[in-house]
Amino acid sequence: MRDRQASRDARRAREFEAFVAGAAGRLLHAATLLTAEPHDANPRARKLLTAALARTYVSWDRLRGEDPYDCARTELGVRFARGAWRGPRGGGGVLGRLTPQERLVLVLRLFEGVGEEQVAAVLGLPLERVRTVHARAMALVLHPPRGPAPAAELPGRAAV
Repeated sequence: MRDRQASRDARRAREFEAFVAGAAGRLLHAATLLTAEPHDANPRARKLLTAALARTYVSWDRLRGEDPYDCARTELGVRFARGAWRGPRGGGGVLGRLTPQERLVLVLRLFEGVGEEQVAAVLGLPLERVRTVHARAMALVLHPPRGPAPAAELPGRAAV
């Protein structure tokens, strides 16, 4: 009996390691987009991914017949949504200007290709709210607000 359990645990560990080897790169990229950190310095994204993968591993045996990537992606989104509002704002870049909710909806919809209905279900939001957030985020990404105009030099005054 003990040998059977050890064999099952070893098989489970091998399956999960194979899954992580294939999916971790894309999931880390999604987590990095969510946290709006640079790709070469992304400690919050790595922490977020580690927590999501740990939760996926815990439920690994119950995933028979389901897509483990979908489960890990959902866990990543849920963990980001729960913790993003408390953490510091994202870094620079185009996505850094968005709110955490806008980043989450945009990454799930565009980068991951998740449907509006599924995003609404994962986040517990009405479908119209997801559509509104997505439209606002797209508008901000495509047409970022302009900063203040550079100060023009007046004739006869030297630049300071």
